[in-house]
Amino acid sequence: MLKPLGDRVILEAQEEEEQTVGGIVLASNAKEKSQSGKVIAVGEGRVLDNGEKVAPAVKTGDTVIFDKYAGTEVSYEDKKYLVLHEKDIVAITD
Repeated sequence: MLKPLGDRVILEAQEEEEQTVGGIVLASNAKEKSQSGKVIAVGEGRVLDNGEKVAPAVKTGDTVIFDKYAGTEVSYEDKKYLVLHEKDIVAITD
Protein backbone atom coordinates (compact mmCIF):
# COMPACT_ATOMS: atom_id res chain seq x y z
CA MET A 1 0.00 0.00 0.00
CA LEU A 2 1.03 3.61 -0.45
CA LYS A 3 2.48 5.36 2.60
CA PRO A 4 2.18 9.16 2.63
CA LEU A 5 5.05 11.30 3.88
CA GLY A 6 4.85 14.26 6.27
CA ASP A 7 1.44 15.91 6.44
CA ARG A 8 0.07 14.20 3.33
CA VAL A 9 -3.12 12.13 3.27
CA ILE A 10 -4.22 9.50 0.74
CA LEU A 11 -7.92 9.46 -0.14
CA GLU A 12 -10.15 7.25 -2.17
CA ALA A 13 -12.40 9.79 -3.88
CA GLN A 14 -16.09 8.97 -3.77
CA GLU A 15 -17.70 8.76 -7.18
CA GLU A 16 -21.13 10.32 -7.38
CA GLU A 17 -23.44 9.56 -10.29
CA GLU A 18 -25.09 12.75 -11.45
CA GLN A 19 -28.43 12.85 -13.22
CA THR A 20 -30.16 15.78 -14.80
CA VAL A 21 -33.77 16.65 -13.98
CA GLY A 22 -34.85 14.68 -17.07
CA GLY A 23 -33.06 11.56 -15.80
CA ILE A 24 -30.06 11.68 -18.15
CA VAL A 25 -26.88 10.32 -16.54
CA LEU A 26 -23.92 12.65 -17.17
CA ALA A 27 -20.65 11.32 -18.57
CA SER A 28 -17.71 11.35 -16.17
CA ASN A 29 -15.93 14.11 -18.09
CA ALA A 30 -19.02 16.36 -17.88
CA LYS A 31 -19.33 16.05 -14.10
CA GLU A 32 -17.63 18.20 -11.52
CA LYS A 33 -14.77 16.65 -9.59
CA SER A 34 -15.84 15.05 -6.30
CA GLN A 35 -14.90 16.96 -3.16
CA SER A 36 -15.30 14.13 -0.66
CA GLY A 37 -13.42 10.95 -0.01
CA LYS A 38 -12.44 8.28 2.46
CA VAL A 39 -9.03 8.48 4.16
CA ILE A 40 -6.96 5.42 3.24
CA ALA A 41 -3.62 6.40 4.81
CA VAL A 42 -2.20 9.29 6.85
CA GLY A 43 1.40 10.54 7.12
CA GLU A 44 3.25 11.11 10.40
CA GLY A 45 2.34 14.78 10.60
CA ARG A 46 3.70 18.24 9.98
CA VAL A 47 7.02 19.44 11.44
CA LEU A 48 7.05 22.95 12.89
CA ASP A 49 9.98 25.39 12.55
CA ASN A 50 11.17 24.48 16.08
CA GLY A 51 11.35 20.77 15.13
CA GLU A 52 8.20 19.73 16.99
CA LYS A 53 5.93 17.29 15.13
CA VAL A 54 2.17 17.98 15.01
CA ALA A 55 -0.01 14.88 14.69
CA PRO A 56 -2.60 14.88 11.87
CA ALA A 57 -6.21 15.76 12.73
CA VAL A 58 -7.62 13.01 10.48
CA LYS A 59 -7.28 9.25 10.79
CA THR A 60 -7.70 6.25 8.51
CA GLY A 61 -11.37 5.57 7.81
CA ASP A 62 -12.57 9.19 8.17
CA THR A 63 -14.76 10.61 5.41
CA VAL A 64 -13.60 14.12 4.57
CA ILE A 65 -14.42 17.09 2.36
CA PHE A 66 -11.49 18.78 0.64
CA ASP A 67 -10.75 21.80 -1.55
CA LYS A 68 -12.04 21.48 -5.11
CA TYR A 69 -8.73 21.41 -6.99
CA ALA A 70 -6.50 20.01 -4.24
CA GLY A 71 -4.17 17.07 -4.49
CA THR A 72 -2.58 14.85 -7.07
CA GLU A 73 -4.30 11.84 -8.59
CA VAL A 74 -2.23 8.64 -8.57
CA SER A 75 -2.93 5.09 -9.72
CA TYR A 76 -1.79 2.12 -7.66
CA GLU A 77 -2.75 -1.50 -8.34
CA ASP A 78 -5.51 -0.46 -10.78
CA LYS A 79 -7.17 1.92 -8.29
CA LYS A 80 -7.15 5.71 -8.36
CA TYR A 81 -6.24 7.66 -5.25
CA LEU A 82 -5.83 11.32 -4.36
CA VAL A 83 -2.74 12.47 -2.42
CA LEU A 84 -3.12 15.85 -0.73
CA HIS A 85 -1.81 17.91 2.15
CA GLU A 86 -3.80 17.86 5.37
CA LYS A 87 -4.30 21.63 5.10
CA ASP A 88 -6.43 21.04 1.96
CA ILE A 89 -9.01 19.10 4.02
CA VAL A 90 -11.78 21.44 5.13
CA ALA A 91 -14.06 19.12 7.16
CA ILE A 92 -14.61 15.62 8.53
CA THR A 93 -18.10 14.20 8.03
CA ASP A 94 -19.89 11.75 10.30
